[in-house]
Amino acid sequence: MKLLLKLFFLLLILAIAGAFGAVRYLESWAQSPLALKEPVVLTVQKGASFYAVARQLETMALIEDARLLRWYLRIKRENRLLQVGEYQLQPGITLQQLLDKFQRGDVIQYSVTLVNGNTFNEFVATLQAHPQLAHELKDQNPKQILEGLGSPYTHPEGLFYPDTYFFQNGDSDRDILKRAYDRMQTLLAKAWDQREENLPYQSAYEALIMASIVEKETAVSSERALIAGVFVNRLNKKMRLQTDPTVIYGLGDQYKGNITRAHLKAYTPYNTYRINGLPPTPIANPALPAIEAALHPEKTNALYFVAKGDGSHYFSETLAQHQKAVRQYQWKRRSDYRSTPK
Repeated sequence: MKLLLKLFFLLLILAIAGAFGAVRYLESWAQSPLALKEPVVLTVQKGASFYAVARQLETMALIEDARLLRWYLRIKRENRLLQVGEYQLQPGITLQQLLDKFQRGDVIQYSVTLVNGNTFNEFVATLQAHPQLAHELKDQNPKQILEGLGSPYTHPEGLFYPDTYFFQNGDSDRDILKRAYDRMQTLLAKAWDQREENLPYQSAYEALIMASIVEKETAVSSERALIAGVFVNRLNKKMRLQTDPTVIYGLGDQYKGNITRAHLKAYTPYNTYRINGLPPTPIANPALPAIEAALHPEKTNALYFVAKGDGSHYFSETLAQHQKAVRQYQWKRRSDYRSTPK
């Protein structure tokens, strides 16, 4: 009996020693570099388990046996998260470091830039041209896109905030548009709440229309509030805005690079040489500086401005002054005339 008891304890000690040895081996194994000679990208698909990823690592010959990883995770008993996406693996990375990357969600980030002043159609084209984005909007018209975003608007122009958006592989063009839409609504609402008093806008949407015009009229930051001030003055005096960018927007595909007298005479809802007040919608997607300019216009007596040919504008208080400036800057254009600053 005593002999059997001694034998039992001996076997128990050996089992415990073996278990401790196995644990030490697995811990050492997890701290060793993966069998990686050059950078690779590991893609974790949606719904993948750690066991599936372990088999993936084995298939890629990064670990020798997927079961080792499964045993290691059981021994560690850690509540680890497995976030989907693409993971960049560099030579020298250990299995433990890879598990930590999974925990942090340290996935490869891509970016796409929606340029301020671009139209909705240009935004969509930019998103659809990005190879890392899933394309869900290809066969949808603007109305369907807005409905899918839960927007109450019927026209998409001006509703999306221009910025650089970061995303991971598997995100869609719809995801980016949703983020741009939500950001514009948030920034516009906040700016509207902090607006100057006695502005000629009935709603934040009308302020957005003005901001889009300011965005298209100048790329000189110091001029935005002054140009907004000119347009506010004209609205208050019941003068037509007479701004070329709205005419161009209304022409659509008919515009070939130059505005003609016929264009200025043709009626469209956006021809501010023919209509009173603001056009029915924004004409582009403005950034916050243009929105702030529309809601905090500069106090000025100017009613006119004309491009000088270096990207900036000359401002006038009277029609006579304006006509003189037109003769100086437009009739006798400089050889290096440009509509935007260098």
